[in-house]
Formats: sequence, structure tokens, C-alpha cells
Amino acid sequence: MYSLITSEVSTTAWILAFTAAMVVGISKSGIKGIAIITVTLMALAFGAKESTGIIVPLLIVGDIFAVIYYNRHTQWKYIIRFLPWMMLGVLIGVFIGKDLDETTFKIGMAIIILGSVIMMYWWDSKKSKKVPTHWAFAGFMGIMAGITTMIGNLAGAFANIFFLAMRLPKNEFIGTAAWLFFIINVFKLPFHIWAWGTITKESFILDLKLIPAIFVGLFVGIQLVKIIKESFYRKMILILTAIGALLIFFR
Repeated sequence: MYSLITSEVSTTAWILAFTAAMVVGISKSGIKGIAIITVTLMALAFGAKESTGIIVPLLIVGDIFAVIYYNRHTQWKYIIRFLPWMMLGVLIGVFIGKDLDETTFKIGMAIIILGSVIMMYWWDSKKSKKVPTHWAFAGFMGIMAGITTMIGNLAGAFANIFFLAMRLPKNEFIGTAAWLFFIINVFKLPFHIWAWGTITKESFILDLKLIPAIFVGLFVGIQLVKIIKESFYRKMILILTAIGALLIFFR
């Protein structure tokens, strides 16, 4: 499956892959909600299952930069609350991923994500300062984030909803999410290598060639984060997350 990756990649596939890697950099710099574009482009270039293993090392490269750059803003109490549930979701995803019907998955995810966006928009419109504190909220969002990140690297929407519900300011949002995803993406590596076989020597060589595009995206993203206002940032995340759900549905 991967023996053809480095030798017979079409020009179109390379363009899609480089664009996807740039989006990884933009996303990891703090423009949350656009990572779904990476998943879609990579799936178009290499196929849905194969692309999951290609994406993970690229995400980790972006995570390392984000952790270094935004570390001072990290709120560990939210990571501790969310991470165990997300890890549980990853383990569930490992077992169901091979046999899961893709059509059912993408329709279900689109509905759940859009429903969550509508819920968050309603909360924002009410300007309520009361946030979900019940363990079931973090549990549900964390498990769904874990399952979807293992199967399709689609955890961003659920993590976004959780952090938005906690009403984290922009930089705290970015810094906390940076550490969360760095930990969870490293946690996923062994399963992609040994359980699914979606990360191989060939796929890793491809990732190395795409790293420069990540740095271009990081630079662009940092500039965008600096000029985006706090109030607009929340609305932008909700809109981008909703668009991501539609992309899943029609992919």
C-alpha cells in the first residue's frame, strides 16, 4: 500500500499534500477549527485509511512548535480533566476503526459536530457565565474526541467545543490545546505503527518532505492570531468547526 507513496505520487497528490501540511501549521499556530481541511485533502490524495498514518507525524511536528510557543498559557487543570477520557476514546477507536462503516461514521460525526456548534452558539448568545461542570460533559466530549482522532484525526471539533465551553481566553485556549494534542498524538503513534500499520518507513519519508510546508503554515498562522480579536475568535472557531462538519458529510 505504501510502497507506491514515495515513487508514484501524482502532481495533484503532492499539491494536495503540501496544502494539507500548510494547514497543519496554520492550525497548530492557533487558528483552530481548520484541521478538518487537512484530513479532507490528505484523504483525497492518499485515501482515507492510509492518510491517517501520514497525518499523525505531521501533527506532532506542529504540536512541538505550538507547545514551545504557547506553553506559558497552558491551563493544566483542563487537560487533566479531559485527557483521560480522550485516551479511553483512542483505545475504543483502535478496536472499532478497522470495521467501521465510513459512510455511517462521517454522517454521524457531521450531525454530532453541527449539533455541538449550535449548542455552543446558543450558550454564547445567552452570555451565561455558567459552564458545564458535570463529569459527563468532559467524559462525552473526551471519548468522542479520542475515537475520532484515532479513526480520522477529527478530534478538533470536540476539543474546541469543550474549551469554548470552559470560556478560555484566546491564548489559554491555544496553549492548553497545544499540550493536549501533543500528548494524545504521541499516544496514538504505537497504534498506528503496530496495530494498524498505517505508519511505515515510506510514509515517514513522505512526511519529512512535507515538513517545510508546516513551517510556512506556522508563520502565516502566527501572524493571523496576532490580528484576530478575542470576540471574533470564538465566532470564527464555531463557523470553521461547522464548515468542517459539512466537509466531513460531503467528503
